[in-house]
Amino acid sequence: MNEPSPAPQPTEASAAKAVSGVDLHQMRRQRLNPDERRQQIFVCAQKLFNENPYEDVSATDIAAAAGVARGLINHYFGNKRNLYLEVIRISSTVSAVAVARLPEGSLEERIDLAVDWFLDSLEKSGTSWLALGSGSMGRDPDLETILIAAENDSIELLIEACGLAGRTEGREQIRAMFRIYAQLARSGGREWLLRKTLTRPQVHALLASTLAVIVEKAVPAV
Repeated sequence: MNEPSPAPQPTEASAAKAVSGVDLHQMRRQRLNPDERRQQIFVCAQKLFNENPYEDVSATDIAAAAGVARGLINHYFGNKRNLYLEVIRISSTVSAVAVARLPEGSLEERIDLAVDWFLDSLEKSGTSWLALGSGSMGRDPDLETILIAAENDSIELLIEACGLAGRTEGREQIRAMFRIYAQLARSGGREWLLRKTLTRPQVHALLASTLAVIVEKAVPAV
């Protein structure tokens, strides 16, 4: 099979679009360019990793789901591990576009919409991220590097969403508060999506009210 050289990595926006709007069966029947073929493989891998532990998904499974030869997994991503790391990188990062689109409303309205977006993103593509630590990739150093970078970027965007981007005094303390909040958000997602102990409205109420307290009570005390 004569495939061109590997295409650039998919962006978060393109991955999200593919998950929600692309008919994979139709893509398999078409002659795709390198970008589209790589994206097709990525979307199928994302779906499989969201539904199964890392160790239960093989490169052969991904190739079969995408309707391509197994060699194309290595061609575009190197190996299954690299593909998984790319899925986690995309799934664990808060979208700057989503934050930029938040309305210029009250703090309560912005928090409510920001939490809604976060829960939507978890529901669509975040379960593999939430399940990290339970499988064979739990202590992978490259994986931890990706997650630390994603958390740092997400915290800065969340600070911006809460109207605190221009505040320099006590910045490190504010970041620390939001890091604690990020752990709560992950725990809430696990209780809702993995353990099924809480409903989405319950998790939303918990996260929104906690974030409001941080911004209105804890930050002014810094």
